[in-house]
Formats: sequence, structure tokens, C-alpha cells
Amino acid sequence: MPLWCAGLRPEPRVKPRTLADWLDYQQRIHAVGVDLGLDRVRAVWERMGAPALAHRVITVGGTNGKGSTVAFLEAMLTAAGQHVGCYTSPHLLRYNERIRIAGSDAEDAALVESFERIERARGEIPLTYFEFGTLAAFDLFARAGLDVAVLEVGLGGRLDAVNVIDADAVVITTVDLDHVEWLGPDRDSIGREKAGIARRQRPAIVGELDPPDGLLQALAACGARVERAGQDFRVERSPHRWEWLHRDGTRLSLPDPELAAPVQYANAAAAIGALHALEAVRADELERIAAAGMHLPRAPARLQSLGGDPLLIVDVGHNPQAARALAAWLDTQAGGRVHAVYGALSDKDVGGVMSALGARIAHWHLAGLEQDTPRGLPAEVLAGVLHQVLPRAAGDVYPDVRQALAAARTQARRGERILAFGSFFVAAAVLESAAG
Repeated sequence: MPLWCAGLRPEPRVKPRTLADWLDYQQRIHAVGVDLGLDRVRAVWERMGAPALAHRVITVGGTNGKGSTVAFLEAMLTAAGQHVGCYTSPHLLRYNERIRIAGSDAEDAALVESFERIERARGEIPLTYFEFGTLAAFDLFARAGLDVAVLEVGLGGRLDAVNVIDADAVVITTVDLDHVEWLGPDRDSIGREKAGIARRQRPAIVGELDPPDGLLQALAACGARVERAGQDFRVERSPHRWEWLHRDGTRLSLPDPELAAPVQYANAAAAIGALHALEAVRADELERIAAAGMHLPRAPARLQSLGGDPLLIVDVGHNPQAARALAAWLDTQAGGRVHAVYGALSDKDVGGVMSALGARIAHWHLAGLEQDTPRGLPAEVLAGVLHQVLPRAAGDVYPDVRQALAAARTQARRGERILAFGSFFVAAAVLESAAG
């Protein structure tokens, strides 16, 4: 029996007109926010004709680093003169950010027209909000005459809607504990799920130096052409430059990435690895294109500096692995005390995040997110965890991000820094505050 026949009642059809109407409609017609599986999306895509998205497709999965890796790929391919489409999620300020073609976000009208085509095709098949957006990306890319489509996995890999498409190459950035209720309780289980985006005899770039055995075993079982960081390619750093080296003798001398944080070298290296494995650009042009890509990535809220004194920095890091990357970056920075503006969702390892940053944070400004999403944690819950894992830490609670940010700005002195992180909801609120 098809999944869509298993007791899901279709809602009476309406006629959404605007993009906001469509997004509201999509959130109401499916009772489950996350409903992993490919059957429904594949069935609708086949009804839409299942055209090719682009000459080549690169899919990017992993726990952290996906958005930055997509940004590096987009920047390098654009520098090579290729027509590129990128699908990422979630968005920060506007839904349109999720689908970019030739560097521009999708227009409202194009999204509405795509949603109308999806609605006509789906018939009785229910789709989630994420699945509607994924199909819209497929649809708009297929109509755009792309050289390369870059797709970011939303959750996991094997059963994520993006995996309907057989990618020509995949990048798996990192594997760590996140979304354990859907992906499994340990890195091996999660790694096996993420390996599901790879295809037989096609490149699978592993960007992590110490990937879990479950990931490597699953990639071997599916017959992918695995290329591993630290073995098949590696990074060598020197002041103001770095080199990307491949076992075949390829050596690229590159400027430092403009995206901050030491972890960005690994993300950039994995992106280069995908282009090298695919032979997506001419070998004699790879160094020039990779160098240009270090200066051009579009990745908001990845240690994004918003200026000011005290300096305001915003990041979407929301799990312990991302917090460890933040800690490593803070360890490279000179300057005064760090104030954290932090909010989190209920499925996150809050204690692990706080422990990873530890004494690097002088004062925690804890923001409740329950007004933003049903999954948001109240600030009082965050405070309880903080006092358990860091008993000596200083912190205050606030009902929302705006009030937490305002307090941090009041308390922080010149020469100090404010690091706002923990969730896309935190990053969005801070960016909106800075813009307004």
C-alpha cells in the first residue's frame, strides 16, 4: 500500500495566490513535519516528467559544514563560467534564499508557478513543506538550463527528499550526533544514513579526517569511488596561504578562505575534491578557479561579522561539533571577553554545546525560542542546563533573542565581542535586528 494511503486525510483544496499563502498551505496539509521517505516525492516528480536538473548534479550531506561547502562549490563553479543552481535549507530571512540560480534567489512569481505545477501533479499524494520546496528546486533547475545543480541534504541522506536525484558526485562533510531520533543513536548509524546519497562508481568525497566506520562501510558496500580527506587529498597550511594536494600529484596554492574559522579549510578542500573527481573544470584552470572561490562564497551566518564595537558575530552552529568549531575559532582570536547570545531547539544537545565552549564565554545571554517554534526551548531550561554543566558560568535569561541581544549590547564593553549562535532562529533574529 502506498505511504500516502496509510490513513492521511487530504485537506480540502484551496487556491493559494501568494508565496505566503502557499507556504501556509504547505504547513497545514501534512500532519507530520518530518516524514522521511522517497516514495511520495519520487511519485510526484515522475508525474512531472522527471527531467534532468542539470548537466551535472553534486549533492552535499553531513552534520555540519554543508552550507559552507555548497557556497564554495557555487563560488568556484561560477568563477569557471558555469551556470549554477543551488538548493539549501533552512532559510534565514526569506524563503526565496533556498533556491538560487546564477547567484540570485528565486523570485516569488517563479516559486508560486512551480508550486502550482507541483499541486496539479501530486493529486492525492501528500507532501511536507520540505518536500514541496525540494520539488520546486528540481522544477526550477530543470527549466533553467544549468551546467551544475548543487543540492544540500536537509536531514540525514538516505531517506531525504533530495536523494530522489542520482548525483554525479557527493560530498559528506562531517558526521556527528544530531537528529538522533531519526538517524540513529551513534556516529556509525548516522554515517550509514548519510552514505545513502552516494551512487555506485561515482565519486563520494569524505571531508572529515576521522569519519565513522559506519559511513566508510556503507560507502564501500554501495560501490562508490571514495576519496578521503587526509588520504586521497590533504591540506597544508602556511601563513596567509594554503595548499590542496592530491595523491595523483595535483598541487594547488590558494589564498586563505574569506569564510572564517579553521574548519573552513576542510569544507573548501572537500569542495575542491568534488570538482577534481568530477573533472568539472579543466585541470589547468583548477587552481585559478579554486583561488577565486576562496573570495566569493555566499554563506550568511557562518561566523558572519556584523561590525560594531563591541563586535557582533552571528553563526548558525547548533550542535556540539559546531560548538567545537566555534571554540577552535575563538582560540585563534585576540581580544576581550566574549558574550554569548544563545538559543536552542528541544532536540539539541544543549549541554554538549555549552561544555564545548566552556570558559571561553564570559557571560551567557540565554534566549527563549518557544515564541518562534513549538520546538524552541524556554530560556529557563537553558539556564538549568548551564548551571549543571558549567556551575560557575554567569548568565541571564530573556524571553526572546531580541531582548537577549539588547542586553548583551548593553553589558559588553568596547573591545569585547558578542557571539550570537545556537539556531537558525537566533541567526535570523540577529540579522533582522542588524538590518532594522
